[in-house]
Amino acid sequence: MTALERPADLEPGAEPVRKRLALVASKGTLDQAYPPLILATTAASLGWEVGIYFTFYGLDILHKDRMEHLKVASLANPSGPIRVPNLLGAMPGATAAATKMMKNWMKNAKMPDLAEFMEMARDLGVTLFACATTMGVMGVKDSDLIEGCDIAGAAAFLDFAAGADVQLYI
Repeated sequence: MTALERPADLEPGAEPVRKRLALVASKGTLDQAYPPLILATTAASLGWEVGIYFTFYGLDILHKDRMEHLKVASLANPSGPIRVPNLLGAMPGATAAATKMMKNWMKNAKMPDLAEFMEMARDLGVTLFACATTMGVMGVKDSDLIEGCDIAGAAAFLDFAAGADVQLYI
């Protein structure tokens, strides 16, 4: 059985049904931006239908001006790039250092930056859902978002997610 087949697809003459992945990205930090994009592009490259719903602070991942300035918190992040007690993590410059360290890790691992990941996701057909409610609450306009986003309310995304084989909240 391949990644594109389900047991029901094995019936003679049945058309294979694409698997579907529905992700919710709710956090707007650099370390939380990569997991949904890695999962989405991997699934899409395997032939899956993929949609990511960016809501609350996750909407910053789609924001033209904010995407390049996402940070890694050193405070209250015990598994972050800089493992220090909270008191030290609160010191000026700790977040900048943790962010720089993570960007270097990603660069050394030859991982694409966020802009490249977004382009890759769009090229692979990943649907980037921007939460309409969050946009209204946070004053984000359509023009603030990167190209290729679908503005969607919760009901629209739930319709997409209801047909998904895998649903993940990140």
